[in-house]
Amino acid sequence: MAVGTVLVTGGTGYIGSFTTLALLQNGYDVVIIDNLYNSSKVAVDRIELISGKRPAFYEVDVTNESAIDQVLEKHPEIDSVIHFAALKAVGESGEIPLEYYRVNVGGSISLMRSMERHNVTNIVFSSSATVYGDATRVPNMIPIPEHCPIGPTNTYGHTKVMIEQVITDQIEAQRRQAQKAGKPYEQWNGALLRYFNPCGAHPSGLMGEDPQGVPYNLLPLLGKVATGEREKLLVFGDDYASKDGTAIRDYIHVLDLASGHLAALNYLREHKPGVKAWNLGSGRGSTVFEMIKAFSKVVGRDLPYQVVERRQGDVLDLTANPALANKELKWKTQLTLEDACADLWRWVENNPKGYRQDPPAKFVDALKASQTLN
Repeated sequence: MAVGTVLVTGGTGYIGSFTTLALLQNGYDVVIIDNLYNSSKVAVDRIELISGKRPAFYEVDVTNESAIDQVLEKHPEIDSVIHFAALKAVGESGEIPLEYYRVNVGGSISLMRSMERHNVTNIVFSSSATVYGDATRVPNMIPIPEHCPIGPTNTYGHTKVMIEQVITDQIEAQRRQAQKAGKPYEQWNGALLRYFNPCGAHPSGLMGEDPQGVPYNLLPLLGKVATGEREKLLVFGDDYASKDGTAIRDYIHVLDLASGHLAALNYLREHKPGVKAWNLGSGRGSTVFEMIKAFSKVVGRDLPYQVVERRQGDVLDLTANPALANKELKWKTQLTLEDACADLWRWVENNPKGYRQDPPAKFVDALKASQTLN
């Protein structure tokens, strides 16, 4: 008997696939919807390979409300949603803002309308530390706590703030109306997970990030430089007020991030808090140059880079204060930056075509051997 059944939107994407894996490994059943815009259906096969369980999968766009309705009608056992489906590139969001608002905000509204119709009452939302904007503008807000004033500096961040507000208003309205009608109301809950920079891959070398097209994030870009697919890394600005002039970010291993989603879902189901925000991060800030050095060390050679001007909307320091999640969710990061670099390099080096190639036989054999032992 499953603990519960979760709809994961964007479940074949990077964080979505790892969260699906964590859910399956912890007794949940999972139904994925994803339009495969920036991901691959092969992720479903790899999830099954590692966990021995296969999530249900539907190729559905989160903006297609009637298609979401059909999935929820087909799976009346779904009681919770973890919502990842979104466009996510900071730079691109400033170039095509309407598309970001349509997909991210519009898609979230479609999803929540469908959830209300089918009485699906828990939502864990994949928000972002970008909602805080430049936290250095407020005294004593680095590392960033949840009570730091919201102030995004780019369109992507604006969409995340809007969705947080939509979820908050909807959950509070559902609770109020049910309470007024003398009905149970505590089943309506939302978790807003603001996270920092996910990185790494599965230690088996069989699952990782496989963006379609040019990746936007530092570590996957470094991976492509290491394999020779890209000539060099572009470093956006070395005139920040940090120890080496490059921007500071909080990198979190994707396995830790996935376990944070599981912890948040369990908290909603157990404690029924209404709407709560938690930071998921390590609390440890690293500069871009430090990341280049750490990844170069794992690869065994210096990777070429070129400093160019800052990107619009970038900020100096996004380091989490994860104390609230540590305390309330009983969750904290277990894996190091070095683990993330080693796992990412194992994935990139052995899967140069990502999911567009067969899994390396040596890794499949090693996985099967470890599963037999267990």
